Amino acid sequence: MASEFSIAFSHVGIHVTDIERMIDFYTRFMRFVLTDRGVSQNGGAQIAFLSRDPREHHQVVLVKGRPDDLAFNVINQMSFRVDSLATLRDLHSRLAEEGLVNLGPVSHGNALSVYFRDPEGNRIELLVDTPWYIPQPYRIPIDLSMPDQELWAWAEMHARSIPGFMTRAEWRAGLEKKIAQASAPREPVTAR
Repeated sequence: MASEFSIAFSHVGIHVTDIERMIDFYTRFMRFVLTDRGVSQNGGAQIAFLSRDPREHHQVVLVKGRPDDLAFNVINQMSFRVDSLATLRDLHSRLAEEGLVNLGPVSHGNALSVYFRDPEGNRIELLVDTPWYIPQPYRIPIDLSMPDQELWAWAEMHARSIPGFMTRAEWRAGLEKKIAQASAPREPVTAR
């Protein structure tokens, strides 16, 4: 049996076509810091490491090598939590200045989000958490021009109307129990 262990998400790496343009976007617009760059040892591709957390050498890795004519983007989305509704609004308004495809602001009940495409078409989500949980998937458009108090009241009213609504604290307590159960050693499933 396996011994207990902990696991936490660390970073994501993506292949890019134009590494300079992508470094510019992630450092200028998303305000990541370039922590290192060089050439990968297993193929010679240009590689850049970016972070916004001094505890993490890198949170996003950009690796040159994505074909120009790739017919399908294998990245569904990358999501970034922002510190406030004001920041979410500010970044949403700056999208037009960047000329990026804005996929619009939405409520997921558990988060208020803005989706857009980065310069190479990868879907990005910027989000601010709400104090609620509702079963996912859930997605309805929101109007970020509403005053804060009005927007939060509207978001809560819609969240409370969904069966399965609970506070984030209630949901987190239930998830902690599930994680504890999943962390218990188990016998492997054998093939039939």
